[in-house]
Amino acid sequence: MGFPPKLAVTMVIGLFGVFFSLVSSDPNTKVEKVLCNSGVYSKGDPFGISLDYVITDLESSTPTDKDYDYRNISPYPNSYAYGHAACNKNLTTSDCSTCLGAAETAMFGSCQSRIGARSVLTDCTMRYEQYPFDD
Repeated sequence: MGFPPKLAVTMVIGLFGVFFSLVSSDPNTKVEKVLCNSGVYSKGDPFGISLDYVITDLESSTPTDKDYDYRNISPYPNSYAYGHAACNKNLTTSDCSTCLGAAETAMFGSCQSRIGARSVLTDCTMRYEQYPFDD
């Protein structure tokens, strides 16, 4: 004696729901470390404009990058800023965005007006500097 088709479909859908609820999770935004460059910039410094561009671009482009690993440079030659951000490849696009927002908050919470900083969270990382760098 088999299951009625309607009941079988309901059970399969229920099992998928249980499975996906087990694998779905929020990004781990635990701050592992924040590092700050000792150099500072002042209010009105052109570097601030470059930095705003770099951080905004990192946050919007990294989650849409195929490998969640994105580098950039500001287009302003009077004071370049260089950036890099990456997310755990197992995250969703939305979770990568959430994690990078937390990385930015941690970085600027500790490294206000610095010409370079890096925040490393469990599921993502973000860095900017006034000079080119490799991670």
